[in-house]
Parts: sequence; C-alpha cells; structure tokens
Amino acid sequence: MDLEQQVEAAFAPGGILSRTTDHFMPRTGQTDMAMAVARAIEGAYPLVVEASTGVGKTFSYLVPALLSGERVMLSTATKALQDQLFGRDLPKLVQALGLPLSMALLKGRGSYLCLHRMQQARSEAMMPERSTLHALARIEQWSQTTRTGDLAELPGLDERSPVIALVTSTRDNCLGSACPSFRACHVNLARREALAADVVVINHHLFFADLAVRESGVAELLPTVRIAIFDEAHQLNETGIQFLGKNITTGQLLDFCRDMLGVGLQLARGLVDWQTLAAQTERAARELRLCVGKAFPGTKLRWTEAVPETLDEAAWTLALVQMAEACDAAAQALDSVSELAPDFARLQERAIEFGERLKHFAGPCQTGSVRWLEVGAQLRLVESPLDIAQAVQSKVLGSSPEGAKTWVFTSATLGDDDKLTWFTQPCGLAGAQILRVGSPFDYAVQAAVYVPQDFPKPGEPSHMARVAESAAIWARRLGGRTMVLTTTLRALRGIADALRESFKDSGDLEVLAQGDLPKRVLIERFRRGSEAGEAGCILVASASFWEGIDVPGEALQMVIIDKLPFPPPNDPMAEARSRHIESLGRSAFNDYFLPEAAVALKQGAGRLIRRESDQGVLVVCDTRLVTMGYGRRLLRALPPMQRLSSESELLQRLDLLTKTCTTRP
Repeated sequence: MDLEQQVEAAFAPGGILSRTTDHFMPRTGQTDMAMAVARAIEGAYPLVVEASTGVGKTFSYLVPALLSGERVMLSTATKALQDQLFGRDLPKLVQALGLPLSMALLKGRGSYLCLHRMQQARSEAMMPERSTLHALARIEQWSQTTRTGDLAELPGLDERSPVIALVTSTRDNCLGSACPSFRACHVNLARREALAADVVVINHHLFFADLAVRESGVAELLPTVRIAIFDEAHQLNETGIQFLGKNITTGQLLDFCRDMLGVGLQLARGLVDWQTLAAQTERAARELRLCVGKAFPGTKLRWTEAVPETLDEAAWTLALVQMAEACDAAAQALDSVSELAPDFARLQERAIEFGERLKHFAGPCQTGSVRWLEVGAQLRLVESPLDIAQAVQSKVLGSSPEGAKTWVFTSATLGDDDKLTWFTQPCGLAGAQILRVGSPFDYAVQAAVYVPQDFPKPGEPSHMARVAESAAIWARRLGGRTMVLTTTLRALRGIADALRESFKDSGDLEVLAQGDLPKRVLIERFRRGSEAGEAGCILVASASFWEGIDVPGEALQMVIIDKLPFPPPNDPMAEARSRHIESLGRSAFNDYFLPEAAVALKQGAGRLIRRESDQGVLVVCDTRLVTMGYGRRLLRALPPMQRLSSESELLQRLDLLTKTCTTRP
C-alpha cells in the first residue's frame, strides 16, 4: 500500500487506531486532514491546515508522518505541548502502529540544568538572596539522579524562581566546548539524542533562534529531516520576529555584571578590581534605565527618530554611549585574564557583543524594520522585521533542493478567510496548499453567545466596573466555572480587584488572577473547581491564557471577554504594519486590525468547548460586535453558537447549566 492507503486504513472504522487506541472515534475531518498531510508528504510541498477544536489534528499529522518512514521534526509553540507530544501522544501512536522508531525531545538551553553554573551558584557572590538557598539545595539533590537535566521534571519548582537563572545557561554565558562540565552537559546530551532520533520534538523559539544565530543544534538536525511539522503555527510570525531582529535589555547587562563579579572574585581575585569594574558597569545600566523614568509596565515607546519618543535626546544619547563605553572597559579588563579560564573568555565575548548591539541602537533603524523601547522593571531595546516572510522564503522553504522536504503548518485558528491570509502572508506561505477543517462539535446545541447591548462602550471609564459587576452576578448564578479574559493587564487587575471585593464577605467564590500564582498552579486550582469542599472559581486572565488552555468538562462553562481584542493602535509594531499596508494601497483596518481581532476572538472563544459533551456560554461585553458593520465579520469568525438576545435568556441558560451539573451523576 502507498502512504495514502495506509493512512486511510489506519483511520477507518475497525482500523488499527480503533483497535489499539482508547476512546478513538473515526471523524471525517480528522481523516481528511490526515490524507492531506499524506499527499503533502508524497508530493513534498508546503501545506497549511486550519483544524478547528475537536478535529484531533495531532493524530492527523502524526499518523502519516510516522507511517512515512522518514525522519520527522515536530515544532510546537509551548513547552507544555512539547511534553505532551513526547510523553503521551508519540509513545501511544508508535506502540499502536507497531513502529520501531526512536524519539527525542529538544528544548532551549534555558530548560536544562547547567552543571557548571550550578557549581558557581554555590558561592555567596552568585546568590542574590538567601531565600534561594533552599531551592538550590533541592536542585543539587535532584541533579544526582536526573538523566536529562530537564527542569520540568523537578516537581514543585516555580517557573518564576530566581534560582533558575542561576543554574541554567544562556547563549550569552554558555562556555561551549571550553566548559569544564562539557562532557556531562545536559544540553549537548539532548542535542546528540536529537541528531540520532527518527522523530524529534522541538519548539518554535528553538527553531527561530537557530535561524538567527545557529546555536541551538537545529542547524545540524534540519538537513537530515524530510518532514517538518509546526503545530500551534498561529504563533510562528510573532515568535520569529523576536529572533530575527536585534534586542538588548538592561537585565542582560545586570546579569553580565553579576557574572563578571562572581567569576572574577572566584578565579582571579586581586588581578582586577572586580568590584569597581562591576559597579561601574552596573551603574551605567541603571542610569540607562533611570533616564527613561517611570512608566506603566509593558509600555512601548515609539522609536522613529534618533531617540525614543518623550525622552530627552541628550540624556538618552549620553546614557547609551556610557553603557557602550562601560562594556568596552569590561572587555579590555577581561582580556587581561582571558587565558586563566574559559569563563573569562566568554565574558569578554559577551562584553564585546553587548557593546556592538548598543552602538547599533545608537545609529539609525535598519530599513524594513521597526524599532521601539519597552519599559518595565528593565528596559528592552528592540528592532524587529515586520514579518518573517522573507526569512521563511529564503531560510526555510528555500534552504533545501526543490521538493526535498514537506512542510506542514497547522493550528486551530489561522485566519478568517478561505485563503488564511492572516497567517500565510506574513509567513511567506502564499503559495502553499490550504485546507480548512471544521469542528465536529454541535455548537448550536452545546454553546450560546451573548452580547449585552446596554453596556457602556469599551472606551468609557465605567466599562471595566460594569464588566466586573455583571461577571459577579453571572458567575454566582453558575457557581463559579467562569473565565474572564481581558485585553489589557490594567483591565485584568481592575476586574480581579472588583470581583474580590464582591465576594470578600460571602466567600461564595474564589477569584484567581493571572500573576498571583504560577500558571500551572492557577489552572490546576481552576480545574478542581468546587471539588473537595472548595469554593467555586472565577479565573481572570489576559495574554497567554487566551490560547492553549484546556479545561474540559464542567469546570469551565462560561467565558467572558471584556472587549474586542483589536491590537493596540499605538503599539509601534501595529503602527508600522499599518503604514506598510496603507503604502500598498490597502486598508489597514480591514487587512490588519480586523483579521487580528477575529483570530484572537476565535482563540478566546475556543477555551469554552473542548469535548463533545461540553456545554457553555460565551459573553462578549462589547456592543460593537452587534452595532458596527464589521461586527458581522467577527461574529462569522466564531463557531456557529446559538445567539442569546437578552440577559434573561442568559440567566435561563446559566440556570440550565447549573441544573444539568447538579443532577449529573
């Protein structure tokens, strides 16, 4: 049998998947996608597939890829999906299909324990706070037994812990083959296993980091791979531009100061005045931050002229020059001891590289890119291309002989038109084969959408308070089981605070807010809901919670979106893309802002129905969805849910959900 026949047989009723995989049900959409992937593999051409929630796209691309007998690279947007593919889906399918395939998991170096950095962290000079000593002791104990060094294996380690930066390496501080722990290095072990495996699971960050700087090991892997599949492909463009431009942060500079001081005092005390040198460099980094002044965290300042907007040109220029000079002085001092240890040689390289980046930002922005300054606890100087189209065409699709590879790009949401132009145009895939597969869920029965028409407009001061007030009423009616998705961090905090105030006396519901706890802990608590005598939950979140969150069943039955998720009009990247579109004679609103909002709205709504048995309500607290002409386009982007026309209908629906939940055995 050829590959298409093998795939069709595997997905058929009574086929190998139905005989060997728990709860497998043949689905037309899943089979259609699998057959399209099989044809792309045999024809060696790029394929873009939008597979709606419930299709089962993971099996759709894995089965033909595994049956092909070719080497496969799988890339995901998140480490969580990486772990799921490697730890659950791949082993299950390989066993079901009876294939003798080897598999490997490859993450970025920041996911692995660095033995050399851990040894350095034992010294007092490397420890920023005494409170990290306990976490370091746990890591040291775990290091004696782990084979992979993947920190995700260490239970209870908070991903926000400051100790992680002390025991992992970055491209900046890795010593490479000169490292005394090179032979036992977990990063290199993972890369060796990846090069030897039949199927390798990586992530988009790793892929684009390698396109940019050729340092992650993917450069050696990719030429040997015949099939490359990108899941969660809707994040490709935004991930790619992070790595294909230039950036530097004051945090990187402060880390460099800390590393230079620690290594200098350990290995060359007395040869250089390390404390003075580190203090001078640190002072320059802090002066650079201080000359910007106070700003709301996440503020992005346009940088279309010589200096970012609102900043004093003389002060900013002086601070940038002094920072570059401090890096040059550090590089000269490190040169005098560079032969004593590889640590000093790498520190010198970092100082030189930072100085060069700073000098770049002192000059004009590169043509075809956009530059801005991101302000928070630290400064982030950024220069990015507007999209990844050119890089994909030249470095990905054009990196191998014509027809040598199959590239598959898939996600639940890739656009709101038949050609999926929201995804294909910025990713340079206008010539790819396109397939859209609808969801098998019966949305008209399982879900309803409500748009309150008596709400203040999103720009009005009372809008946020009204969202919180209504969310409290609706969530209390439902007994929790509610997720409130906001478009800004300001709204997140405001709505979460107001909801906590609403329930502080009764304690009926527990209000969870993004940022209060690690993301994993928040989701685990939300999934438990009112089990074991705990209060029901409302989760208020923004940003990353709009996608990739899977809460099936009765734990989540209402999703409230505060307003339509248009890109911020004053965001430097949004402005630059708008100008580019309009320079081509097109409409920035129709061709950029609307598609962006449609895709984000679909992502947020996608949190609601995750299984055939799920039921729920989507509430969008933005009257523009029903009063503005473009609202029809955004409504069409949503699944075909039942429309509720009044709050009384909404409350009846919530009562029905509550009744169904309490009577279900």
